[in-house]
Amino acid sequence: MRFRRKQPEEVSVNLTPLIDVVFLLLIFFMVSTTFTKETHLQIDLPEASADEEAGSVEPQTVDLVIDIDGQYSVNGQSLINSQPDTLRRAIIDQIADNRELPFIISADAKTPHQAVVTAMDVAGQLGFASLSITTQKPVEQ
Repeated sequence: MRFRRKQPEEVSVNLTPLIDVVFLLLIFFMVSTTFTKETHLQIDLPEASADEEAGSVEPQTVDLVIDIDGQYSVNGQSLINSQPDTLRRAIIDQIADNRELPFIISADAKTPHQAVVTAMDVAGQLGFASLSITTQKPVEQ
């Protein structure tokens, strides 16, 4: 007696569900990922060493002082108003096209935040590379 052999089944792996799962995971990670844009100001502060002479000339800086009311003073000269254009003109008068000068902002602790942001924005538009904000250490009790 002759038996018929069974045809071997074709073994195959269906990849469609695997591909669907991978695409769903990809979409999930794309949607759930948060992209943060962090910006850091790189500040190169002047260095001092004990070997330098006490009478050496300090580098010229642009000192911007902001009082509690948001009024500006550039290198000791008070401005007539706190408009960005007035601040820009006063800074340009002080720097004489030297954008490499250190730009130092000294603001009162209770100064409106907008005044400091405006000063930083004007300094950035004028192309200052070195910007620093002065602070003081808290008094230990």
